[in-house]
Amino acid sequence: MGNLTTLLLQDVRFREALNACMNCGVCTAICPSAEFYNYDPRKICDIVQREEDVEIEKLLRSETIWYCGECMSCATRCPRGNTPGLVIIVLRKIAQQLGYFVDSEKGRQQLILKQVIGGCILKRGYCVHPDMVIPELHPEQGPIWKWYRDNIKDIAPKFGANYKGNGPGALRHIAEKNLKEIRAIFEATNAIDFHHIIDRFSDEKRGTTPKDIYLKNIYTANNNTHNR
Repeated sequence: MGNLTTLLLQDVRFREALNACMNCGVCTAICPSAEFYNYDPRKICDIVQREEDVEIEKLLRSETIWYCGECMSCATRCPRGNTPGLVIIVLRKIAQQLGYFVDSEKGRQQLILKQVIGGCILKRGYCVHPDMVIPELHPEQGPIWKWYRDNIKDIAPKFGANYKGNGPGALRHIAEKNLKEIRAIFEATNAIDFHHIIDRFSDEKRGTTPKDIYLKNIYTANNNTHNR
């Protein structure tokens, strides 16, 4: 048993997720990601079950582990009660922990997710907040997103939101005491440490490239090899 297999087995989620996979392929058949991407959860389970560190490392450095949408459809159909989606979560964690995530196009985008979603939770208390989403980086939204942001004070009340207001409601102001509680949870669960790890390995990969240019490059990168 190698070091990577040991890391996998140390995570209770992995031990609960994989129980004698028989490679029937039901997980791949039901997987929405497998329909569109070069992604096969059956193969991933086969690789980790064989406990061959060389193959596991290739997986950790690849695009493959970033295709899963974590919908857990696999868990509902597996005849052995396995959950390949949880296996993927653990593989992603180890890829971040060891810095292997910077070796793949989709892996490098973890820096963006950390800053946009993780940063928004810590600063605003929301996974996504309109004030922190830049319309120019989301051309797929067309003109709607920018229009929404420009007119949010008038629009939000029409669907029951309490934009920056006190009291209940979506988009309400989150008190500083509550934000401190959220930050304390991030500290206690080592999520802040993982933020620092992602920053450190990303900075090493970025080298002398200005950070704003690097962020834009990894956000918009697409080598067109992901789809089936």
